[in-house]
Amino acid sequence: MEPAGRLKLYAYLDARDHQRTYLAIMRLFTSTLLADLSAGEVAGALAGAEREGRVEPGESRIENVINRLRQLVEWGNLVQGRREVVATSIAEFQHGSVRYQVGKLAVRVQRDVDELLRVPEGAREVSRELLPAVERGLDRLGRSLAEAVAGGAPRSREALAEQVTTLFLQHAELAATVRDFYAYLGQVVTRHHLAPDEISGFRDLLVEYIQMVVEDVLRHTPAIADALARIGPARSELLRLLGRADLGDRVERARGRSPEDWQELTDWFVDRPGRPSQVTALREATARAIGSLLASVKRATSGGGLLPGRRAELLKLAAWFDSGTRSQAHELYAAAFGLHSARHLSPAPEHDSDNERTAWRDGPVVDVPVSVRSRGDRGARGRTSRILDDPMTEQSLLAEAREADERRAASVAELAEAAPRLAEATLSGEALGVLCELLTLAMAQRDTAADAGSATDPVRGLRVTVEHARGRSTRIRSAAGTLTLHDSTLVLD
Repeated sequence: MEPAGRLKLYAYLDARDHQRTYLAIMRLFTSTLLADLSAGEVAGALAGAEREGRVEPGESRIENVINRLRQLVEWGNLVQGRREVVATSIAEFQHGSVRYQVGKLAVRVQRDVDELLRVPEGAREVSRELLPAVERGLDRLGRSLAEAVAGGAPRSREALAEQVTTLFLQHAELAATVRDFYAYLGQVVTRHHLAPDEISGFRDLLVEYIQMVVEDVLRHTPAIADALARIGPARSELLRLLGRADLGDRVERARGRSPEDWQELTDWFVDRPGRPSQVTALREATARAIGSLLASVKRATSGGGLLPGRRAELLKLAAWFDSGTRSQAHELYAAAFGLHSARHLSPAPEHDSDNERTAWRDGPVVDVPVSVRSRGDRGARGRTSRILDDPMTEQSLLAEAREADERRAASVAELAEAAPRLAEATLSGEALGVLCELLTLAMAQRDTAADAGSATDPVRGLRVTVEHARGRSTRIRSAAGTLTLHDSTLVLD
């Protein structure tokens, strides 16, 4: 089977429909050795799963079972065969004569799937006790190899095969547990936000366990490397004694029967130029894990004991939102963020562009600074930058301020001069601007339109008084236009 075709063996695990039925059928076929089942026998087994709710209702019907079996045959998980049966009807003959068997690769896929579903998501214990076992196994193998080469007795060859198989099984278990343990370690230490219990547990795990694992590996590695070096010159003789299988070249042999297996075992413990061993990689990974742990602990203990992040709290809050009802979600939102649900009793102010008909989750996203998001701290971070001495800019700003003050003084003087004949005078644009500024402040002093109001220039003392006068209009001409005040009189003094 081509590699692309082998990948189809996993298709039933991600099937769009009837995924549980496919999984139940594959478990049925892999639960016994030499499973040879017809569609009727599979349907009978699925009936119990259907009653227990492990498959959808109706999936145990014979026509549905035949379709599922044919689909598994198409994916390569099952193979079809025939067997003579005694049947009382054509349908019974068709259902009983066609037999299904599971393929070798499909069994391996299902075995890996069941193992994957069983294992917990936490760390996996490293089989450290296998390190001295591997060391002793290599020593015994060296002695047995010498005896087999010298005597050539069949019993010595059997002992040799037994020791090689045991050695590679022990190393495979050791390598798998180390790989799984460091995979878990990597997914934990690379996370920026760790909950306090995770930091505490990981600290104990690192201090009490990782160091122990690394010390064991480093203690036994030199002896294992020496034993491999002693066996190296006689490795071809060892492989010759183990011989080839009588079943042909298509048989998958046990580990330790090929030069590639021994090279892989040697590379696990011994460095080669340009290719560090797994022991070296394990030591480097431990150093990186310690560095990441120290960084996490530093983040956790800095800032007056605040948590390194709000990830755990936000995840807990998200779980509450997910499990709560609509009304509970509104209460949670109000309690968590200090905001309440939309209850607009008046039109929104002009500066607020939010639409009251848009839910907060669909509205514009507000960029929350990292310090607020992770630590809840709104204080400015870092030091204040120094103020540089810039005499040229300082003198330029002072000149602009003096010029503006002179223009305002001239405008105020123009208004004071035009005050006795304000109705006949034509003001400049800047004088009208100063008058409008004072007039705005004067009108702001009034509670109603019938009240009088006044405002005074705080530097030069020019006062503007506006009073209500029904039917009278005050016109002030200027180069920029005419200002008309209805039902009002204006006095400058």
